[in-house]
Amino acid sequence: MAIGKREMVALAGGGVLGAALGGLLWLVDPAPAPKAQPVAAASQAAAKPPRDEKFVIKRVLPINGPIKYGEWHWDDKGVPAGPLVMTVDLEARVLSVFQGGYEIGATAVLLGTQEKPTPTGIFPIIWKKADHYSSTYDGAPMPFTLRLTDDGIAIHGTKVAKGFASHGCVGVPNDFAQKLFSIARLGDKVYITRSKSVGVGDSLTES
Repeated sequence: MAIGKREMVALAGGGVLGAALGGLLWLVDPAPAPKAQPVAAASQAAAKPPRDEKFVIKRVLPINGPIKYGEWHWDDKGVPAGPLVMTVDLEARVLSVFQGGYEIGATAVLLGTQEKPTPTGIFPIIWKKADHYSSTYDGAPMPFTLRLTDDGIAIHGTKVAKGFASHGCVGVPNDFAQKLFSIARLGDKVYITRSKSVGVGDSLTES
């Protein structure tokens, strides 16, 4: 998910327009025409479950323009306690952290290559380790690892610079990784999407 115009992704929205039909029935049929009953629309509206306000976006960080490689932001002052949600947008190459619907952190990230892409989907954190080294890639350091999949996809600290890539993980600056690691818990969810734009008032958990 990307926030507003921060990553140059435009918001899109839609609505339902309704109109009442009526008029010169005597020109067509002397018998009165039955009125249309919007039963289907009413049923659909009634069937939609209420949104969980804990996951509705209430604030985004005031960041101007795209986030550059190596840049990160963090501001949790005065933010009330609430569930933690992380979002990653593969097109914008940005990770955002929300607490109770308030964005408290955002950073540019490293992602996988075409040969080893970063997957999309919803991933709960399955384990975490502050001092971790890769058992697959020659003991490469992966500080403040938040593991997302059984085959090794994780969020972890690294050097985030242009020209670098991961083997599918989401790499974030080390200082940012440390802050995220300190508050993330097992089971907290990470939403990885491509070109999905959200803003204040949108739900983090609704598709």
